[in-house]
Amino acid sequence: MSESPRVHRVTIADVAREAGVSRTTVSHALSGQGKVNATTREKVREVAERLNYRPSVRAQSLRSGRSQALALLSSMPAAVSAGPSQLGFFTELAMGCARTALIKGYVFVLAPPNEENDPIDLLDIDGAILLEPTVDDPLAEALRDRGIPYVTIDGPGAGSKWSVDLHHRATAELLLGHLLERGARQPALLVSRSLRGAQTAARAVYAETAAARGFTALIAEATETGGEEAAYAATKTLLSEHPDIDAVLAPVDTFATGAVRAAKDAGRSVGEDLLIVTRYDGLRARTSVPPLTAVDLGLEAISSAAVEKLVAVLDGEGTDEAGPTVDGEGPERAGETAVREPAEVTATGTASLPVTSPRLVIRESTAGPQRR
Repeated sequence: MSESPRVHRVTIADVAREAGVSRTTVSHALSGQGKVNATTREKVREVAERLNYRPSVRAQSLRSGRSQALALLSSMPAAVSAGPSQLGFFTELAMGCARTALIKGYVFVLAPPNEENDPIDLLDIDGAILLEPTVDDPLAEALRDRGIPYVTIDGPGAGSKWSVDLHHRATAELLLGHLLERGARQPALLVSRSLRGAQTAARAVYAETAAARGFTALIAEATETGGEEAAYAATKTLLSEHPDIDAVLAPVDTFATGAVRAAKDAGRSVGEDLLIVTRYDGLRARTSVPPLTAVDLGLEAISSAAVEKLVAVLDGEGTDEAGPTVDGEGPERAGETAVREPAEVTATGTASLPVTSPRLVIRESTAGPQRR
């Protein structure tokens, strides 16, 4: 069997030989750096175009010390983030990030959540976007240790210039309000034991609403690492001990599908005598039986805003020596840089997508008759 022919890649040496100049002159002529007279610069560019020369990205990285690569990272356990959803929430954000990053001159790396391996040791990146980190997130610590700049999507400092807000409080209010509008008199809350933004916001909104509306606060907890099975067990116990529950707010979609299974096994009819809602309008919500009422979070705009913030840090446009840390607890630590809000129109002339309010997507899981 004959070997497949290898196409010769035009190198900087080829351009230099054809133009009759040194490789350094070619590099300076094409990059706009150094002292090269206009005639030589034009000749080098003409030769490079004729030979279809493309600079080596690897060589450029070695000279600049930058990889022109960014990454989206999350410490969320696979039991919550993977499974039937196929990392839907994470992947949808990553695709939005990748589009904006490419416009900004960066490639985007997808590093799915993995409890067993630290992806940071394997990545050559200039910066990272950390998705919903916990207060003492191990990935945040690893990024700081390696001096890699990062911003967060709904981190512990959510609402600050460090983080893009996922509007967890507004989302929880929207979902719980919908359950009450549909006639729920004793809604329950199913959350993880973590301190991630979606969970703490849901707890706060639920407690405030219970006090204001006069229903008993009933909260079930499940571990993130336990995923759907942990949520199933927690919901089964909750419904057994409190049969008057007529609705469940489960911000984590994996937990919501566990609640659906538990409800069916308890003889409840989801969408009729038990209403269930979740936060993310992803594959789990759409393919659940019945489909789950959820929220369109506007992830494309959120991902675009996160990349804008990170690029501002990398370009040195958002430094603020007196700014807060990522966890909002005082002056910056080593390797941290505060960021300003991105402009409506970027330096490249591309408009940032506006971060819109969450929008309710009503499905069969809350289709039961309204009770007054």
